[in-house]
Amino acid sequence: MSAHELHAGHGGDHHDDHHGHGDDLHVTRSDYIKGFVLAVILTAIPFWLVMAGVIQNRTTAVLVLGVLAAVQIVVHMVYFLHMNGKIQGGWTMLSTLFTIVFVAVTLAGTLWVMFHMNANMMPSHANPMTGQPQVGEHHHTAP
Repeated sequence: MSAHELHAGHGGDHHDDHHGHGDDLHVTRSDYIKGFVLAVILTAIPFWLVMAGVIQNRTTAVLVLGVLAAVQIVVHMVYFLHMNGKIQGGWTMLSTLFTIVFVAVTLAGTLWVMFHMNANMMPSHANPMTGQPQVGEHHHTAP
């Protein structure tokens, strides 16, 4: 006997009261097609931007590509993973937001540690604070 049959055995009215009408997942083929078309567009645009060299400034390019990547993640979550605030009483969305915050903190911390390790431990680089060579570097000057 399945869990649905067991739960349904307690009375049909109780089953309807337990789950709100917002928990029903209605997915149509057109939803998948919309998601696919958006995903293709959000893949083609960054590809074109990079391959055609449209954005010359590296910082601007990284920001634009990052925003397009974030939008594509949202498209995948909505159209393919069917996530919204109504499914499972909002717990799926809450756990997703927690995961996003956790990954952002982890990524930022990793980049911060790696930057400071590179700046402070690589002997061939100049000290970023003073602009002077690190201890142990020898520069020869002409007499």
